Amino acid sequence: MAANIATRLETGTPFLKDLIADINSGQIKVPQFQRKFVWKEEQALKLLDSIASNYPVGSLLLWRTKNSLAVERNIGAFKLPATDDMSPTDYVLDGQQRLTVIFSALGALEGQDGFDVVYDLIDECFMESPEKFSQTQFPLRILYNTTKLLNFRSGLVSYPNSNDLQSRLDGLIDVITNYRIPVVTLKELTVEEVCPIFERINSSGTRLSTYDLMVAATWTETFDLNEEAEKIAQSLRPKGFDDIDGNTVLKCLSAIKHQGIKKDQVLSLRNLSKDDMDALVEVAKIALLKTVDLLKTEFKIYSWDFLPYEAIAIVLAYVFSKRKTLSLEDVRRVRQWFWLSALSERYRGASESFVSQDLEAIDLYVVNGEDPKKSFGNIPSKETFKNLAFRSNNSRSRALIILLALKRPRNLTNGALIDPEIALSNYNSKQFHHIYPKAHLKRVESSGEHNSLANFCMLAASENNAISDDHPNKYLPRLISELGLEAEDIFASNYLPSPSSIDYSTLEYPEFIDLRAELMLKDIDKLKDGLTY
Repeated sequence: MAANIATRLETGTPFLKDLIADINSGQIKVPQFQRKFVWKEEQALKLLDSIASNYPVGSLLLWRTKNSLAVERNIGAFKLPATDDMSPTDYVLDGQQRLTVIFSALGALEGQDGFDVVYDLIDECFMESPEKFSQTQFPLRILYNTTKLLNFRSGLVSYPNSNDLQSRLDGLIDVITNYRIPVVTLKELTVEEVCPIFERINSSGTRLSTYDLMVAATWTETFDLNEEAEKIAQSLRPKGFDDIDGNTVLKCLSAIKHQGIKKDQVLSLRNLSKDDMDALVEVAKIALLKTVDLLKTEFKIYSWDFLPYEAIAIVLAYVFSKRKTLSLEDVRRVRQWFWLSALSERYRGASESFVSQDLEAIDLYVVNGEDPKKSFGNIPSKETFKNLAFRSNNSRSRALIILLALKRPRNLTNGALIDPEIALSNYNSKQFHHIYPKAHLKRVESSGEHNSLANFCMLAASENNAISDDHPNKYLPRLISELGLEAEDIFASNYLPSPSSIDYSTLEYPEFIDLRAELMLKDIDKLKDGLTY
């Protein structure tokens, strides 16, 4: 395929004036992508300064196609002109920010909205056009208007240093009018061929995705994928899960429709009629609502931040698209798959093909109730578990937090029940505490992983300072004394060894980690078998 694509690449180095003319005519358009990143004034001014210094500013990538895509005309403060549809059209895949700045600063008419820039001939710098500017500040939007340009230049004669000012203006005009930008045009490639190229683009710091391309490729006057994804997000808002990623929505739609999320399956969604897509979105909305309910009730997960993997949401949405309700046996099987997947890091770096294969396996195992034909992973051994470090973006760390929440923990300091919804509604590091503080472990040069999963407990932020970096052989016995008869239950709710059988005044870190890992793994063994505790 690569060789075939290479024959349909066109390269060129047009002048800025030619690019501006193509934008004005509608030959070049910017697809309507949901962008998280929009250039700021400082970045735009730096781009113009690079051009004036004759520095390279990178190439543009265009996609020439007869497919009509949704286009963007207003990007932040930058404006693009409204034009008639043309076929074929060159859509900007990479260079959107640069091209928009160039057009708004150099190609728009005077007085039009958008990014308006002058060049100060005295300070020799670009600046956004002030409401009132001096006669030594050259408005870039007249650069290609010969009459206005000559009038501005003639007006500089009244200044004592007119020769210098005119020389600076002439130099600026010469560089900009002769400046060329490399352009690569992909000619009449299909969406399937453009997609892998599109996903690798990252020159502006914004990674474009299949979802972005699908938003543009599926858009019509009566259908907008962004609006459909927003409908799903809105339905999840009361449950606190409305920040669902667009790519996740797209994969859920593909999983429900095709029992797979491979690239060709996702892209084939664009061939659905509006009625079929509307119906699919409605099914996905209901399935995701049930998914969120299960995550909250069964796993005490109250936001996407604590979900070990995106694939878990996709699989569960697929299950709920096939089954209106789950039996106790169904939930047991889901529980088994969930814990094995999370603790074995099953979906770490998993490809779309791998997740698609799991959808087939889950269909057999949960939806049809058949014995699994494959293993969903294995839990770590005790020695491995002790050495696993707590990291916020790690699936095992998230599994640990869920494990702690399911235990209905109570504050070590006062025995108050911890509300997991508050603790897990967002990733608040103050809700978690090293039982054996890292500063202490460093001071005594203790062996073992100081940031071990087995060294964390859930603790309300308001109580965190009560422990701080105290010596565990001092503060733990003190808490046991203060908690009195409730100490056993409170310690048990935090997977801490029984105070009646352990002397915390002498308990060293390696032994503590060994005992606590054993307690945790005892419950994990039940969960990975689909049981509760």
